[in-house]
Amino acid sequence: MTVNFTSRELHEDWGFNQVGQFLAENEGGGGAGLSAGEWLPVHSFPTTVHVELIHHKKIPDPFIGLKEWDVQWVGEAEWAFKTQFTVTDEEANAENVDIVFDGLDTFAVVELNGEKILETDNQFVAHRVPVKSHLKVGENTLLLTFASAFRKGREIEEKHGKLNLWNGDSSRLHVRKAQYNYGWDWGPVLMTTGPWKPIRLETYSTRISDLDIRERVNEQLASTVDISFELSQSGPYVAAVHIIDAEGKMVIGQTNVPVRGERAEAHFKLSAGVVDLWYPVGYGKQPIYSVEIKILDKDGHLLDSKTQKFAFRRVKIVQDELEVQEGRSFLFEVNNIRIFCGGSNWIPADSFLTTLTPERYRKWLQLLVDGNQNMIRVWGGGIYEADVFYDICDELGIMVWQDFMFGCGQYPAYESFTKSVEIEAEQNVKRLRHHPSIVIFAGNNEDYQIAESLKLELDYSDEKSDFRKTNFPARYIYERVLPSIVEQLSDIYYHRASPYSGFGKETTDKRYGDLHQWNVWHGSQEPWHKWDTLAGRFVSEFGMEAYPNIRTVDYWLGGDESERFPQSRTMCNHNKAEGFERRLELYLVENFKHAFDIESYVYYTQIMQAETLAAAYRLWRRNWKGRGREYTAGALVWQINDCWPVTSWAIVDYFLRPKPAYFAIARELAPLTVGTTRTTVTTYPDAHSAARVRIETALAVWGTNATLAPRAATLELATFDLHSDWVEKTQTAVVLAPNAATELWAGALPGQPVRTSLGEVPRAIVVSARLLAADGSVLARTSNWPEPYKYLKFPSREEVALRVTVRPDGAHVELSAAKPVKGIVLDVAGGSGADAQWSDQAIDLVPGDPQVVRVRGLGGRAVTVRYLGDGSA
Repeated sequence: MTVNFTSRELHEDWGFNQVGQFLAENEGGGGAGLSAGEWLPVHSFPTTVHVELIHHKKIPDPFIGLKEWDVQWVGEAEWAFKTQFTVTDEEANAENVDIVFDGLDTFAVVELNGEKILETDNQFVAHRVPVKSHLKVGENTLLLTFASAFRKGREIEEKHGKLNLWNGDSSRLHVRKAQYNYGWDWGPVLMTTGPWKPIRLETYSTRISDLDIRERVNEQLASTVDISFELSQSGPYVAAVHIIDAEGKMVIGQTNVPVRGERAEAHFKLSAGVVDLWYPVGYGKQPIYSVEIKILDKDGHLLDSKTQKFAFRRVKIVQDELEVQEGRSFLFEVNNIRIFCGGSNWIPADSFLTTLTPERYRKWLQLLVDGNQNMIRVWGGGIYEADVFYDICDELGIMVWQDFMFGCGQYPAYESFTKSVEIEAEQNVKRLRHHPSIVIFAGNNEDYQIAESLKLELDYSDEKSDFRKTNFPARYIYERVLPSIVEQLSDIYYHRASPYSGFGKETTDKRYGDLHQWNVWHGSQEPWHKWDTLAGRFVSEFGMEAYPNIRTVDYWLGGDESERFPQSRTMCNHNKAEGFERRLELYLVENFKHAFDIESYVYYTQIMQAETLAAAYRLWRRNWKGRGREYTAGALVWQINDCWPVTSWAIVDYFLRPKPAYFAIARELAPLTVGTTRTTVTTYPDAHSAARVRIETALAVWGTNATLAPRAATLELATFDLHSDWVEKTQTAVVLAPNAATELWAGALPGQPVRTSLGEVPRAIVVSARLLAADGSVLARTSNWPEPYKYLKFPSREEVALRVTVRPDGAHVELSAAKPVKGIVLDVAGGSGADAQWSDQAIDLVPGDPQVVRVRGLGGRAVTVRYLGDGSA
C-alpha cells in the first residue's frame, strides 16, 4: 500500500520510576527517592529525571544552598520511563513504520512490547528504529531504562584506562555526554538522564532521508545551488524542487526531477542580484530562503515532502601574512567584507536542558545583538545546540563558531569510541550545515593545550601519522575523522581546535590562529591594563569574574541570612572556580578600596569585571587597522551566560540579568567608538644617578568605525582636575577610516605637569573624549581616569552633586554631576524586589555631559545609585 509520510510525537502519558540496585541504597538528605513499583506521571516531555523529581517535590532545588550535593544519588541511580500508545490499523499496515528517538541521555535500553529494539551510549546521536514487526494494532508499551552514566563511565574507564583532564571526573572522557554535567569551574555536578529530545512514530512508503543544499557564492556574488537528496528506498519516483524566498515566492525550480536509485540532484545558477545575500548583523539583512522538495510516485501521488531553510552567503577564513608584524591574520570575511568579530562564548543555558524554551533562547540571543555583538561560540563541553538556537542566530545575523563536543581532556580513540564519534559528527554536521550563521567548525576546546601542558606526544610538523598509538590519540579524531566528515558533508571551514595556531606553532603563539588569553585571571595573572600586550590574532576566550545581581545571590541563599556574606560556605559553593578567593581579591586589592558587605562586594566585583572586559575590547579593536593590518580580528568574552545561579565569568546571570560588564562591552562594540590610553614614561637624565628623575604622562586617542564608509566627526577632549575647578577643552576635526581603527590624537596629558620625584603625587586628571556629529550629537564617548583607583581621594558626595532625575514618563533617567563620577550602577529602592531593566550601567559621567538611561519596570519606585567614592568604602 502506498502511504504518504506521516509523523506524530509520542509525548503523552509517560511515567517514570527508579529501578535497580541503587533503589535500596538511596540515603537521606536528598529526597525520598521512589519506592519499588512507584510510577509517577511525567509533567513535561521531553524531560530528564531531576526535572521530574523537583516537580514532584521528591528532591530539593539543587540550585539553592548546598542542595546540589544532596541530590548526587540521582545521577548514580537507574531510571525507567514508560508510556502506552495506540496504533491504528492504517499505521500498522504501512509499508514502513519507525520510531525515531532524537536524543536519549545517555545509556539506555529501549523495549517495545517487551522486546529490546535499541541500546544507546551517546547523548548526541539520534536513532531511527524499524518497528513494524514489533507493533500491534491497539495499545503498545514503550519502556526506556537508563543506566547511570557516571557509573557506566567508571566501568569503561576501568577497561580503557584513566586519562588526564581539566574539570570534572576523568571518566567523562569515555562517555559521549554533555561534559559540563560532571561539573566545571562555573557549573554544578548534576548528572542528568532521560529522554531529553522528542520521540516520534513515523509511517511511509518512502521518505526523504537526507537533503544537502550547497549554495556557493563567488567573488562577484553570483550564486550556484547544488541540491542533492536521498530516499529511504528506490522506486519509480519523480521529484519537484523549488527555491522559495521569505515572502513565499518561487525564485527558481524544476519539476520532473528523475530519481535514480535512491538519489536525485537539481542544480541552479543565479546571477548576482537575483537573490539577496545573508549578512552578519550590522552589515546588511538576513534573508532566509527555503528549498521545497516533493516526492511523487509514478501515478502522481505525494509520498513525502520536505522544506529546508537556508541562505546565500560567501564566507572565508583569511589567514594571510600581515604588514609590519610577524605572523598571519585569522579573520572572517563575509560577502567580501572583512568583519571584526565581537562576541561571546556560550555554554548550555541550564543544567536541565529540557527546561529551555524557544522564548528563553530568543531572550539570550537578543541580548547578544542588543549588546552590539555579532558572534557566539558554542563551546565544546556542552551540547550541539537545539535547532531553534541556530534558527534565531540565522534570523538575527549572529555568526556561530561551533565546537565539536570535546573539552579540556586527553580523549581516547579506541575503535568503539571513534565509531560513535563518527556517527555523532555525521548526524550533527548534516543537521547544522544549512544554517548561514555557522561560519566555522572547531574540533575541540583546549585539548591541544592539555597535550602541550602535559608534554604529550605532539609533533606539529607531523601531518601524516595515524596518532592512535600515541598518548594523544584523539589527534586522530581532530585531524582525520572530523575534517573528513566536515569536508564531505558541508562547505563550512574546519579548524582543528580552539585554540589552535596552525603553521606548526603552539596554541599560545599570539601571532597565529585563535588564542585563549587567560593570563588575566589564570596563568601569570597579569593586570588587565596589559591587554594590549596580550593580544592575539583572534582572542576566542578571555574573561573576569563578578558576582551576579544581588537578587540572584539571594535566590541561592534561600533565605539563609546567616550565609549572606562573601566568605560563607554557601557563597563559596556558588563559585566553582579554583582559587577564586585569591584571584578576586588580587584584582580588587590592586585596583580598588572596597568594602565587604555583600551588596558592596557585588558592586565592586561587577565594576572590576566591567573595567577589565571593556579595556580588552577597546584595546583589541584598536588593532583592527585595515586590510593587511588586522592584527586582532576578534574577541569573544568568556562567557555570556550561566547554567545555574552562580558567581562566574558570565556577563549575564542565569536569570537573564545583565551585569554592568554587559553594557560596558556594548559601548566598546558600538559601530563608532573612541578610545584612550595614558602612559607614564620615566627617564633618568643622569645615567649614573637614580635621584634625578623625569616622569611624563602621555595620552593617545583613537577611534573605530565598523561601517563601510569614512565618517567625519569632531573629536572633543575635555580634561578635568578632580580636586579643583580647572577644565581644559579642545576640539579637532577628524575622519574615521571605514572598517578600521584610526589614530586621532597623541601628546602630553593636558593639565599634568612633568614630575621630578617618585614621591610627587600626580594631579587627579580625568579625561573625557567624545566624537561629535555635525549637529553636536554624541556619536561616541569614553573617559580615562588615573589608576589604580584605590589611590584616588574622591570628592565628597556634596561636591560631586550627582543628580538622578526620573523623567515624567517614568521610562528615562537623566544623570548629571558637578564633578567627574566613575562606575555608576543604577538600581531600584528595595533591592530585594523585582529589578528594573536598564539600557546602560557602569556609567562614567563628567560635568557638562549629562546622560539619559532608559528603564523599564521602574513602577514609580525611587532609583538608587552606587559609584566609586560614594562613601561605601
